[in-house]
Amino acid sequence: MLAQLFGLAGKHVIVLGGGLGMGEATCRLLASLGCNVTVLDIVAERAEGVAAALREMGVKALPITADVLDDAALVGAIDRAEREIAPLDGLVSIVGMAHMGSATDIPMEIWDLDHRRNLRYIFLAAREVARRLIARGAPGSIACVASVDGLKASTNHAAYGAAKAGLVHMAKSLAGEWSRHGVRFNVVAPGAMITPRIKAGAPEQEREMMKLVPMQRRGGVDDIANALVFFLSDLSGYVTGQTLAVDGGFSVVGPVDYSRFATDTGVRGVDRA
Repeated sequence: MLAQLFGLAGKHVIVLGGGLGMGEATCRLLASLGCNVTVLDIVAERAEGVAAALREMGVKALPITADVLDDAALVGAIDRAEREIAPLDGLVSIVGMAHMGSATDIPMEIWDLDHRRNLRYIFLAAREVARRLIARGAPGSIACVASVDGLKASTNHAAYGAAKAGLVHMAKSLAGEWSRHGVRFNVVAPGAMITPRIKAGAPEQEREMMKLVPMQRRGGVDDIANALVFFLSDLSGYVTGQTLAVDGGFSVVGPVDYSRFATDTGVRGVDRA
């Protein structure tokens, strides 16, 4: 009865970044509701492991190894998913990384990279899926992971914050354009989350971060999966162009200076969606 409320049984969703963390949790939740899943990840073992677990849950699951920053590989993955399982009914995009550093020092190639890995590829994937849905005359849903850094000012995250803010606005624009075709586009904006790399971080940085979160805890991957699946499901059938902050109240506090959490002055990746 509960699964029927979601309306995902028998549908097909591709999850970009589905082999780990938020992506894996989203794949598993979709499968628990009877949804067939294409698991795309840059690491073959992760994609194959998650897909195998989903098949044991009784749904169709296809692992695909691809780099979302490779346009041809990304489009090819979407083509393969539809060819080997079924036409797509939805897209989830989770892949994203952040550069942490002063805006006065960031190389322009890193600025461009942050936009490629947090905004550009999502547009390409969303457009490809939307084209197919519109051509079939079928409704569908796109749900992407942004960040609270796209909703509020955060120093030392200029490129990342700008890209995520762009994603929030892009969702509004594409939702407005595609709604008449029954294609919805919504965004989940995580705050301070528990991820595999975060678990390996410094305890003192963790304590400092928790001072900024009103609920005094990090969110888990299931918190994000729950929100993404809500947007993919019939429960949000009259919702589009929206951004839901899943952040324990983080976005309601003032600007964040990430320099207090930096351990070096070089260019490095931060494990953020």
